[in-house]
Amino acid sequence: MSDELKRGLEGVLVAESELSHVDGEAGRLVYRGYDIEELARGASYEEVLYLLWHGSLPTREELDSFAAELATERDVDDDVLETVRMLADAGEEPMAALRTAVSMLSAYELEPDSDPADLEATLRKGRRITAKIPTVLAAFERARQGEEPVAPDGDLSHAANFLYMLTGTVPDDVSEETFDMALTLHADHGLNASTFTSIVIGSTMADVYSGVTGGIGALSGSLHGGANQDVMELLYEVDESEKDPVQWVKDARADGRRIPGFGHRVYKVKDPRARILEEKLRDLSESSGDTKWLDYTTAIETYLTDQGLVEKGIAPNVDFYSGSVYDSMGIPLDMYTPIFAMSRAGGWIAHMVEYQENNRLIRPRARYTGPETAEFVPIDER
Repeated sequence: MSDELKRGLEGVLVAESELSHVDGEAGRLVYRGYDIEELARGASYEEVLYLLWHGSLPTREELDSFAAELATERDVDDDVLETVRMLADAGEEPMAALRTAVSMLSAYELEPDSDPADLEATLRKGRRITAKIPTVLAAFERARQGEEPVAPDGDLSHAANFLYMLTGTVPDDVSEETFDMALTLHADHGLNASTFTSIVIGSTMADVYSGVTGGIGALSGSLHGGANQDVMELLYEVDESEKDPVQWVKDARADGRRIPGFGHRVYKVKDPRARILEEKLRDLSESSGDTKWLDYTTAIETYLTDQGLVEKGIAPNVDFYSGSVYDSMGIPLDMYTPIFAMSRAGGWIAHMVEYQENNRLIRPRARYTGPETAEFVPIDER
């Protein structure tokens, strides 16, 4: 057994998966063999969930049945909604509120005593979690605004229903399509930190609520799920400065500041998800007549590309455009990462089930660096 230390487990293979693959050199992401561009443009988020959970794209009949089952699970118990309201009133962060609410959902599970080894039951529970997260998040945001929650509409898609519950207005076609694409783009991405957290929890044969709650906790960290918010804060700062965006970036870099949304642990070229969201930002800008964020991001990307960052493997990632897309749809800044969790929960569930099919408890080692011996002294003599 090698004693070589691999900090962050970089380069260490710990599992095999059929779910998703990231080719960082080519800038390619696939879910079960399908290019993300094809899925984002041609399939709904519900189809992608079916693909991740069941191994193939659904037929029309299978999709209709699956989407209907998902829609019937959207209602959340009043006690959970009251807790969400209390957390909003207390000023809790959205990701922390979501973590608490998802954990609490298990108290109202329809199959509370099912064996974690029953993977079909795990998928049914996962479907309920996935359906209810949008309801929780929309209720939390409305509570912060002093408004009552909007009941889910079973006739709307997963994406449209969230925007409806958030705003009280059925979204237009461009917004629905864009948000659906964003959910698909974030549904899975290999063995990232939050997915690995969910798998580790699942490997103990803990229930799926524990795994999703753990995934939310991991995603809440600033090194994982918060970069889209960082990008948007940068764009706000550029706008408030009234400087040309390129000049602002020049000054920021001269001051030693890092530009968020550029660079990725895996991708060495432009993130394929960024290319798609850039197109949707263009559609949203044309629809609204407001091209400010599109103009800023395009100018910044062009400048940094001309400076040779992409040649050094520091290219735009998905976060560089997702924040602008969400802002264009009127979504609050600190809801960006919770929306990431809303989408990625589907991937966490798929990975937990896949790993548990051939489960082995994940139990790595640490190299001990403490003293070899220490003399014990009774407490009264210390």
